[in-house]
Amino acid sequence: MRVLVTGATGFVGRRLVPALLDRGHEVVTLVRDATDYAPSPGVRVVEGDLLEPESLPPAFRFDGEPVDAAYYLVHSMDGGPGYEERDRNCARNFAAAASAAGLSRVVYLGGLGEDRDGLSEHLRSRREVERVLAEGSYALTTLRAAIVIGAGSASFEVIRGLASRLPVMVTPKWVDTPCQPIAIDDVVAYLAGTLEVPETAGETYEIGGPEVLTYAEILRRTRRQFGRSLRIVRVPVLSPGLSARWLRLVTDVDPYLARSLVEGLRNTVVVDDDRIRELVPVEPTSFDLAVARALDADDSTEASAVGGEATS
Repeated sequence: MRVLVTGATGFVGRRLVPALLDRGHEVVTLVRDATDYAPSPGVRVVEGDLLEPESLPPAFRFDGEPVDAAYYLVHSMDGGPGYEERDRNCARNFAAAASAAGLSRVVYLGGLGEDRDGLSEHLRSRREVERVLAEGSYALTTLRAAIVIGAGSASFEVIRGLASRLPVMVTPKWVDTPCQPIAIDDVVAYLAGTLEVPETAGETYEIGGPEVLTYAEILRRTRRQFGRSLRIVRVPVLSPGLSARWLRLVTDVDPYLARSLVEGLRNTVVVDDDRIRELVPVEPTSFDLAVARALDADDSTEASAVGGEATS
């Protein structure tokens, strides 16, 4: 199958492309700057910008033939002024180009959370992108996930930063919000597997790991990987603004990302519908193993960087 991957340089996209190649697909990637992208052998790279509609048509062809399906993995996780409008426009431009190209399927990775729970601004934007993509003439498959555990995940890097640095945390009540984190390897397996199951076309599914944990448990068990314990002190009131400022003080997180993450912590993000497991069987990765793999990957990256600097 000929497949287009948008967001190929991102946390999920750069892992999905090799997985699709391993399954025998032909892959086109849409990137804004090809000079900063080192694709796997055989990948066709197209430079384009989702905010510039005229740049998109070439991405929907591989060796002169139209692509069969596409993955939409674009979202402004770091927020910033006007990010909702940017994401909305990107989705509209993609949907129009995909429809014009006669695409049959699109797969989108969105966020877990029930609309009735009063979604955070970030999750509302993800849900809006989902609705915009659904307006295309293709069959849209949406996979909704909570926190994705892996090296390079914005949410996990914040968790790692907190767990590795702080023996004591003063937190508001959101620390007891239930969440169902999922390993990046499992996300990629669901994304790649979904494309190969025709019954998933036009459907929305929820994906998650094998455990439902509170954020307090996530932080404690991540810190345990460093061989340390964590004490959490709950306070009755701590506004999202104050929480975000505190997060920025103790981690390296971007200020807009800090606010987005903190606001999202109030939403319960747990799988209520696990139909996808019957259609795309994936052996779930335990939370502790997912964290261990993420930390190992981060350590390997840092070691490579140090080694490179020493020999330059």
